[in-house]
Amino acid sequence: MKKKKIPLRKCIVTNEMKQKSELIRVVRSPEGDIFLDPTGKKNGRGAYLSNNEEVFLAAQKKDLLSRHLKVNVTEEDYLRLMKEREELITK
Repeated sequence: MKKKKIPLRKCIVTNEMKQKSELIRVVRSPEGDIFLDPTGKKNGRGAYLSNNEEVFLAAQKKDLLSRHLKVNVTEEDYLRLMKEREELITK
């Protein structure tokens, strides 16, 4: 029996290759909106982050999402994304 291939993605902060299910995808829509994509299938440019608060804080400190998503990500956007991440974890 053939083994199913597990998709791997790289965290933009830690540069670790992990299973797609262990990471959170942040998406910039064609309109320029930034949001979390829990399904990993929405349209737009995406970047993957490990699912912990320290990684989100490091991304905020270095402003990595602005570089990877090619759009200006404000402090308010980072705070909103961290809040959305907390809501996803508690579900």
